Amino acid sequence: MSEYLPEGKLIHTKENQRILSSPRLLGEAMRDGTVLEARASLCDSSHNLCVELGCMKGIIPREEGALGIREGSVRDIAVISRVNRPVCFTVSEIITGGDGRQRAILSRADAQRRCTEEYISGLRCGDVVDACITHLENFGAFADIGCGIAALMPIDSISVSRIEHPRERFSVGMEIKAVIKSMENGRISLSHKELLGTWEENAAMFSAGETVAGIVRSVEPYGAFVELSPNLAGLAEAREGVKAGQQASVYIKSIIPEKMKIKLIIIDTFDYRYHPEQPEYFCTEKHIDSFLYSPEGCKKVVESRFG
Repeated sequence: MSEYLPEGKLIHTKENQRILSSPRLLGEAMRDGTVLEARASLCDSSHNLCVELGCMKGIIPREEGALGIREGSVRDIAVISRVNRPVCFTVSEIITGGDGRQRAILSRADAQRRCTEEYISGLRCGDVVDACITHLENFGAFADIGCGIAALMPIDSISVSRIEHPRERFSVGMEIKAVIKSMENGRISLSHKELLGTWEENAAMFSAGETVAGIVRSVEPYGAFVELSPNLAGLAEAREGVKAGQQASVYIKSIIPEKMKIKLIIIDTFDYRYHPEQPEYFCTEKHIDSFLYSPEGCKKVVESRFG
């Protein structure tokens, strides 16, 4: 596993806490360029971040708050929004004030620079990485893939089953796995659906004759598409009063692998505010070159290729 993790995953480790508790160890970390984490407690009027280290106070000057702040390519909200959240950093300097107290000057930008040069630059399309959801937009989810460096996961890459908004799958702070989809001009795009299993792997969790829970994803004149799992949906016969977004209990009429279809009958539906659950992954590999979703022998081929 890379030492460059999404912000928040390092802060409670024993080694990180041990270093932050000792001025001597903090000095050694400064000489070694060790990436550490602590919680930002305050952003002052000049947009410098104050960080509580344990053995002393730390300051991340505004221009060191994130890569791109100094150049103006990143807005100050990238610094302000870190208050009361974990921040990664390296120690630039330890100074002694007029009151005899020591204070550490820190750099989050340097930690991000090291992460980019030593970790992210070595990634390639198809690599499976740890990520943490940072914020959600209509068009996709942004995830931290290391030291606060964000990558975009477009909404159509989140799951095979279509959703209206990423909040139906993720919540801010959720730790996930993701696949590097593309890397162009410093921008990284992620995918997720390839880790959630093939049609056959998902269909194997269900059997004809069962009545199971689902979510109505869309209603068409010819029927309703009901999600049984994030990577599996079936078509239910049309029924009056059914609306997209409702929870449903559905009877599985038949499962047809050669046509990649599941036929359903809606037993009942009801309104319910859905709360996203931690994803369950079928893929445990660290790299995938391709992902064939559709069953072997199916006329319709659904495949993702990387690289």
